[in-house]
Amino acid sequence: MITISDLHKRFRKTEAVAGLSLEVPEGQVTAFLGPNGAGKSTTIKCLLNLHRPDSGSASVLGTDSRKLGPAQFTQIGYVSENMELPLWMTVKQFLDYCRPLYPNWDKAFESQLLKQFELPLTTKLKDLSRGMRMKAALLSSLAYRPKLVVLDEPFSGLDPLVRDEFIRGLLELTEQEGWTVFVSSHDIEEVQRLADRIAIINRGQLALDETSDSLQSRFRAVEVVLPDQARAPVSLPTDWLHAEQAGRTLRFTASRFQNDAQLASVLHEALPAASSPEIRPMSLREIFVALARAYRLEGK
Repeated sequence: MITISDLHKRFRKTEAVAGLSLEVPEGQVTAFLGPNGAGKSTTIKCLLNLHRPDSGSASVLGTDSRKLGPAQFTQIGYVSENMELPLWMTVKQFLDYCRPLYPNWDKAFESQLLKQFELPLTTKLKDLSRGMRMKAALLSSLAYRPKLVVLDEPFSGLDPLVRDEFIRGLLELTEQEGWTVFVSSHDIEEVQRLADRIAIINRGQLALDETSDSLQSRFRAVEVVLPDQARAPVSLPTDWLHAEQAGRTLRFTASRFQNDAQLASVLHEALPAASSPEIRPMSLREIFVALARAYRLEGK
């Protein structure tokens, strides 16, 4: 659905995207993550022809992003936290305005979404809560049954209940419709419920790209107690991330191990006098935080 090859985008002295290459597979939910300023929103705007790349290329639905036009935009749904809606319109007026723009608009599907999102037709958009306005924006981007749905920080500012309803609705619809979803968000817990695949960008370049299951299967949080004499800082292998030592207790993140038994064996060789390690799986949020800290240290 999306192919990005050596993409560059600069704003004066700042290179927001620095040689990014990424492929987004069809029919899956791909989470596009990264620290603040990593280049996520700039990449998305390049994909949708809102910014023109300085070099490299991006194609969406098989079309060069710089040549996207009405034929492609009727197949792409886009929701951003910074979308400007016609706030003076009611929900009904807004949908009446959008409907003729999309030849494939499905009125029955619109009615289904209205009921599912519990949107009041006669209320002006300006009088809706932020969460309800985001639902209206999402409805207007889904009712024409797009092939690709692009979400840029869609959960920003939403309360937990609305976020949960938003996620459940999107999950159900994605499964029913077989949509390809490309979502950028800082709400890692919510993304974990959605994503089939994780792509992490750092300083404008791709740092990681793999399935969510693969990522979570290879990262582990580890805690060991060192022997009495080991009070000096311990030197760890470079792929043991985010090491913290408090007294004799050592905590760190390990990756690239086939299973917990192999990790325990390698750990025993490195720290033969340490206690038996406590090894546990990590959430996507914990993995992201550990990687983000490592990226920050690399940049210093």
